[in-house]
Amino acid sequence: MITIRSVTITALASAVLATTLTGCQFGTAEQDTSPIVIAVDLELSGSAAPVGKAYQRALDLKVEQLNASGALGARKIKLKVKDNRSDASESLRNVDDFSNDPQVSALIMGGCNECAVGAVRTINEKKLPTVVLAPSSAVASPVADRRYVFKLAPNAVDSAAALTSELSRRSIKKAAVLNSEDSYGREGLAALRSEFAKADIRLVSDQGIKATETDVNQPVSALTDRKPGALVVWTPPEQAMLAATAAQQAKFKGALFFDAVAAGDLFLGASAGPTEQATLIFTQTMVIDDVIATTPAKAARRQWFQNYTARFGGYNGFSSFAADAVQLIADAELRAGGEPGRTGRDGRDGLRDVLETSQLDGLSGPIRMTPDNHSGLMPQALTTLVARGGRWRLAG
Repeated sequence: MITIRSVTITALASAVLATTLTGCQFGTAEQDTSPIVIAVDLELSGSAAPVGKAYQRALDLKVEQLNASGALGARKIKLKVKDNRSDASESLRNVDDFSNDPQVSALIMGGCNECAVGAVRTINEKKLPTVVLAPSSAVASPVADRRYVFKLAPNAVDSAAALTSELSRRSIKKAAVLNSEDSYGREGLAALRSEFAKADIRLVSDQGIKATETDVNQPVSALTDRKPGALVVWTPPEQAMLAATAAQQAKFKGALFFDAVAAGDLFLGASAGPTEQATLIFTQTMVIDDVIATTPAKAARRQWFQNYTARFGGYNGFSSFAADAVQLIADAELRAGGEPGRTGRDGRDGLRDVLETSQLDGLSGPIRMTPDNHSGLMPQALTTLVARGGRWRLAG
């Protein structure tokens, strides 16, 4: 009597043999094992190093996850990273080197606005698809002059609209603004003026500071002396913390508001006192452990948050943008490919074309690129957060 187990083994062996013979007779499709090489230009030293290093940690973690997932088939992502030392000239040299490397499929640039804008001509001439993490609209607009450049960061107009909406909800009618004297800071001030005018909020005073300034006591004191109902801080994270401390020392009694670019670490630590009850406009990813994972996208954000905090002991708000940049490029490379070896210079135009119509429910929120808009983060990705007990929480 033949047992069921024996029949099963015999059938399995026959199936394997048939498959093997078929492969021998007719050949099998060639499997693409070429690496997806992504160049990275980051601020790993110099004034912007804290954010640059947060980006690097996120990139390394995301690449590790994608390579282990099998989602890329037999292909693996490889990063080529260079430090631009927070200097636009050094960044341009890096971009030029990367663009001449035939192995490089795409480029990710960090949070330096001047670096990205300064590299646009080279990027376009060398046809190197580039995802930039800097927030200035000049990075990706006008699209006609930025065909190979795509932006993943909060937009000033969206941040200003969300911030103004919260001021109106609290019936705050007078505000002062401290902004960085760079392209994004000036853009933010202009956006706030426009939104304030529509909401009948009076801008009582504004002060600009250099992005490298470490003493903000005088400008903050000048602003708080005007007794505004809210002080809006539109600066990088380190300056935002300094401004919060200066406002506390000036005995400011109004509300403290931070733009999205002021986001940094989730856990505020020793800086918690000056920022307690401060409001931040940012993405939900910063506080995803407060959010019920009701969709696959929210579940993915929660998992990312847990993995990042487990690996690095804390969380940085900017990390999700870097991770989404890798995902966008990996997805676009697979969609634009189709044949082994379709990487490097010959495949860059196809990759650019796919990036331009990319849609992703990313770790940062919904991302939509179009031929008319290369700044993909949607306005609804932004939400209102409040500092409570030394960390950021969902408002409400």
